[in-house]
Amino acid sequence: MKLYKYETHAHTSEVSLCSKISAVELVRFYKELGFSGIFITDHFLNGNTTVPGGLSWEESIELFCRGYENAYEEGKRIGIDVFFGWEYTFRGTDLLTYGLDKDWLLQNPGLLDLHINQYCDLVHRDGGFIVHAHPFREADYIDLIRLLPRKIDAVEVMNACRTDFENDCADKYADMYGLLKFAGTDNHRGFLDRLSGIQLKRSLEDIGDMIEAVKNKEAEIFVDIMTE
Repeated sequence: MKLYKYETHAHTSEVSLCSKISAVELVRFYKELGFSGIFITDHFLNGNTTVPGGLSWEESIELFCRGYENAYEEGKRIGIDVFFGWEYTFRGTDLLTYGLDKDWLLQNPGLLDLHINQYCDLVHRDGGFIVHAHPFREADYIDLIRLLPRKIDAVEVMNACRTDFENDCADKYADMYGLLKFAGTDNHRGFLDRLSGIQLKRSLEDIGDMIEAVKNKEAEIFVDIMTE
């Protein structure tokens, strides 16, 4: 039976300062592997972004959306679906946000001034979907592990770039609170030792379809071990 695979967590070098692969290269990479789609989730303006400070909100959002827009055009050209999302950061806590668009960002110029709880409430008010990315990641710049079980929709229980211990902790966290489970690679460079995401027995129509598939537990988590 054919399975339709989707990368849900990937970064372009146009927008994410830590990424080493362009939007076009990223889309081609997943197309060559036979994926059906990819979600571009570049670091937002409060994260590790290439977008310089001092610009107007409109200018900042235009630059922020470059990665997705470049990926979308290439996807349309070569035949792979590309969807829009972003990774919102609050003091080292990262939230993958889906279901909202560029117009929504343009209409909410106060996003960077919000507390993380306020951000979650605003996203949910307008129909967005929030996945807590790698909730147990440890790094020098992360002051604490911040859990938000009442403010998120799902937990990234498999992040291909995190340790098994961190992913296991995330999985237990989801179980303890009855949260939906999600997966993604967190790809910043293309080829990696393993890739992860969601797969279905059918193709996704749009990002809203993805959200419903996750909520209905129609989407399954997969992990691919890669070889050269």
